[in-house]
Amino acid sequence: MEMGDYQQEIKELKKANRILQKQLERSESDRIKLEDVNNKKECLLRKVIDELKEYQNKLEDRSHELEMMLLNLQIMQNKMSTLGSLVADVAHEINNPVGFIAGNLTPAKEYIQNLLHLIDLYQQTYPKASQEIQETIQVIDLEYVREDLPKLISSMREGTDRISNISNSLRTFSRADTEQKVIFDIHEGMNNTLLILKHRLKANKIRPAIQIVKDYGNFPPVKCFPGQLNQVFMNLLANAIDALEESNSGLSFNEIKANPNQITIHTDLIEDINHVLIRVKDNGVGISPDVQLKMFDNLFTTKPVGKGTGLGLSIAYQIIVQKHKGTLEVNSVLGAGSEFIITIPIS
Repeated sequence: MEMGDYQQEIKELKKANRILQKQLERSESDRIKLEDVNNKKECLLRKVIDELKEYQNKLEDRSHELEMMLLNLQIMQNKMSTLGSLVADVAHEINNPVGFIAGNLTPAKEYIQNLLHLIDLYQQTYPKASQEIQETIQVIDLEYVREDLPKLISSMREGTDRISNISNSLRTFSRADTEQKVIFDIHEGMNNTLLILKHRLKANKIRPAIQIVKDYGNFPPVKCFPGQLNQVFMNLLANAIDALEESNSGLSFNEIKANPNQITIHTDLIEDINHVLIRVKDNGVGISPDVQLKMFDNLFTTKPVGKGTGLGLSIAYQIIVQKHKGTLEVNSVLGAGSEFIITIPIS
């Protein structure tokens, strides 16, 4: 082979070597880039794994919290069920002596009328009574007794009727729910709840009576869990009274009288006729928008420590939404009052 051929071959080998060198450099660069990408992916994967572990820990904590909350709710439900049975039994026991007293008032009134009539006959037959009888008439003030005794009997009648109504309301309010829904008169439940809360509605030395405006619609009884629904009514009405009392802070009796405390209860059928609409509205302090977002959450409360558990509205929400497949919403303007709106299916 000639020298020129060797030189040409060497030149080609050098060229091939340069090409391989560049390829090696590119491969090394690609390897470094790939390693960098792998490191980033590995770092990202570790981060995702750490976040997932943290999320898992949070879920476990939340699950434990919910288990404890469920246990507490079950304990509370058992207590409420026991208390409801006790109240129903006590109300039943109250009815017996009250019924006995009420049953005897009618003949007692007749006996009194007969005795007074007999006295009248004696006075007509023997108009000139003895000195002793005249003195006794003055001592016992016979004319006042004659006038006041029927009033006294009527007052006792009103008292026994009041006790009987409260007793019946307590029995209706605390009735135990079965596993199946039963037919229930919404208005009866609302009226019984108002009767139980009457002591908080009547006037006192601080404010006039809270006005109750009933705007009841005409619709048939609803298939529901009456005891639980009564619990919702009690919670909403008690909260409305609390809001009104808070709005009275710093106001005089006459200032409150000029703008009376008022709770309006409106019921009606919704247009589809398959749902009942229940509105409970007050003209109290109202609820701020940020509180409205959280007010149905478990354990959330705006009341001072020891005065609120944060379970009332959350339980009410569960009863309406989960148990009755309805809706519970709130419309409120701070300083202008609140309105709770319930919808539940008729059947």
